[in-house]
Amino acid sequence: MSDLTAAQSLTTGSFVDLGLIDYSQAYRLQKETVAQVIAGAPERVFLCEHPVVLTLGRMADRGYILASKDELAAHGIEILSIDRGGEVTLHAPGQLVVYPILDLRKRGKNLKQYLYDLEEVAIQFLQHYKIFSVRKPGKTGVWVGAQKIVSVGVGVRKWVTYHGLGININTDLTLFSLINPCGLNVTMASIESIIGQAVMSQKVKQDFCEVFMRSLRLKGN
Repeated sequence: MSDLTAAQSLTTGSFVDLGLIDYSQAYRLQKETVAQVIAGAPERVFLCEHPVVLTLGRMADRGYILASKDELAAHGIEILSIDRGGEVTLHAPGQLVVYPILDLRKRGKNLKQYLYDLEEVAIQFLQHYKIFSVRKPGKTGVWVGAQKIVSVGVGVRKWVTYHGLGININTDLTLFSLINPCGLNVTMASIESIIGQAVMSQKVKQDFCEVFMRSLRLKGN
């Protein structure tokens, strides 16, 4: 169990802290909530962590998985094909995973702007830890120098969003050697690997929620 999971739950208002949760269970919850928001329910933002799992986006190339099936099985690592954009992604404890279920019908029906906004939330969030991060043209996600620290991949159904972003807080970065993250030959970073010290897990979630609310105010609540 990581420090993030061990923290007190932050379930409040539109934000729901799921803690450490199996990926498939969180995926089902997302789809159920998407159907509810389509029908007029309030928007929600789920925060969680997952046990180690690899997920493949709609157009993902399995060649970007560098470990053999036997090696992955020996470590209990599952591979799941899902309906988001993007390539192969790794989730693991110590990574803050955020699933905003937002109604883009109330936000201009602009998916490109939404992706930009998610990246901007991550960039502003990292500033809380004095980390300067940037986008890279033609690529989703957020970088610190040549290292990637935030992965972004979304799905949309009837203009309601799901999936979202993963921010490495104190993730075991050696796990990323199993893949080419997002189809790239890139080194991954975490907040703790950059600043060289531990961060308070509950503060991580609070800081993120505050930035999210400033940048993407929730509708219908």
